[in-house]
Amino acid sequence: MGQHYEQLSLEERCTIARLSQAGQTIRQIAAALDRAPSTIARELKRNRRTQGGYAPAYADQQARSRRWRGSRLARQPALQALVLERLARGWSPAQVAGRLQRENGRTVISHESISRFIDSQLRRTKDYRWRHYLPRGKSKRGWRGRKGGSAAQFIHGRVSSAQRPARVRTRRQPGHWEADLMLFARYGQAVLVAHERHSRLLVLTRQPNKAAAPVAAHLLALFTPLPAALRQTITFDNGTEFAAHHRLHRLPMQTFFCDPHAPWQKGGIENAIGRLRRSLPRKTDLATLPDQRLTLLVALYNHTPRQCLAFQTPAEVFTQHLLHFHCDSTSPLARE
Repeated sequence: MGQHYEQLSLEERCTIARLSQAGQTIRQIAAALDRAPSTIARELKRNRRTQGGYAPAYADQQARSRRWRGSRLARQPALQALVLERLARGWSPAQVAGRLQRENGRTVISHESISRFIDSQLRRTKDYRWRHYLPRGKSKRGWRGRKGGSAAQFIHGRVSSAQRPARVRTRRQPGHWEADLMLFARYGQAVLVAHERHSRLLVLTRQPNKAAAPVAAHLLALFTPLPAALRQTITFDNGTEFAAHHRLHRLPMQTFFCDPHAPWQKGGIENAIGRLRRSLPRKTDLATLPDQRLTLLVALYNHTPRQCLAFQTPAEVFTQHLLHFHCDSTSPLARE
């Protein structure tokens, strides 16, 4: 029968580091620790940093990570089914983990564990359908350069987003919006998307084309019924479809524009459209897409918990503000 092997402890790794720095050989270190020379040689080879040599804390962390016994999701089918069901709805790993914590009053699983499980399935099965459980489902990351000039010069009365009030940038106050068009492969097909910066609420409507007049008309129809406190500002990119932005001033509503080629200045709606692209890829033919399907996609987005909202949903947060302003406007006058 072979002798039972015990993993090296952190104290032993500290001794290995000290004796190695002192210039002792592998056999001398092994004799000092009463270990096999092969154990010391393997330790120094496998757990050494790429730069900086052998460090006990780093080596101990590396050894622990190799002893990972597999994801809890692989060992608990019920939890796996629950997590995958929510990921399939478009939730991110952080949203799933945070909502489970909110519902159970304790940490059920971390977002890192969920991400590692998906990654392990991708590597093990080579089935790239697993990546569609992640919010963006992208195979490549990074910034894509863009050539050509900007249409900003054709937008009259354009005000830079740098001039937005500070309260807009902090996202702490409701009533500040971003808008953009989702375009598709078939010419003329477009969807107008608006995104409220504080609650992250999303609304959208079909557009007949990219013309500025119908875009402005749909935005007016969207914002007119809202209380004034919930329609203060809106930020666009520099597409000419927003050239009639001045029509919103009659509400009144201030309009701002991103700097040329700087869409991250309205990052909320860029993120929202990226999520929608999972279900509405560019090749989608809007003519064959029922209105009920479009409404369902928006409802799924607005009822997905967000980490930035303490895992409340955009619909919950926006409704709280809407009810608050409605009650304020309809409350009876105080008697003198």
